[in-house]
Amino acid sequence: MKWLGALLILAASTWMGMAAARALYERPRQLRQLKAALRAFEAEVMYGHTPLAEASQHIARQTAAPIGELFAQFAAALHACETSVAEAWEKSLRAVWGKTALKQGEWEVMKQFGATLGQYDRLTQQQQIALALAHLEREEAEALDDQARYGKMAKSLGVLAGLLLVILLM
Repeated sequence: MKWLGALLILAASTWMGMAAARALYERPRQLRQLKAALRAFEAEVMYGHTPLAEASQHIARQTAAPIGELFAQFAAALHACETSVAEAWEKSLRAVWGKTALKQGEWEVMKQFGATLGQYDRLTQQQQIALALAHLEREEAEALDDQARYGKMAKSLGVLAGLLLVILLM
């Protein structure tokens, strides 16, 4: 019975370490998806002269979850015509943010980006998108650094913490 409990403790702690490492590996991937989605959004709005709601729907279909969900929620909020563009963007961010591996820095960048949506002419909007992309580049570099620095450590720490618990409880 002791050994079964020890195996369960070891398995649970290993799983927790793997989950922490997965979050570290997901963040750079989601940042790349977000940057690609913003570039596609820029192309739709600037060069295709597509309305924001339609452009968001196109991006939602082209982008995997959870980033695609952000644009789908945004398009739905715009079609509902219940709020301003900035409020619809923030509402969409709040609805999807818990499903992402993104952090507070990315939240601030995306919130500021949403505050400028639909308020300026096309050239200024393009500059705002470029600014958001530059900030996301910086965040991606930080995420890749964190992944390299802490990814293996999180996995190992999960296993080692489980072994420590098992030894202490035996």
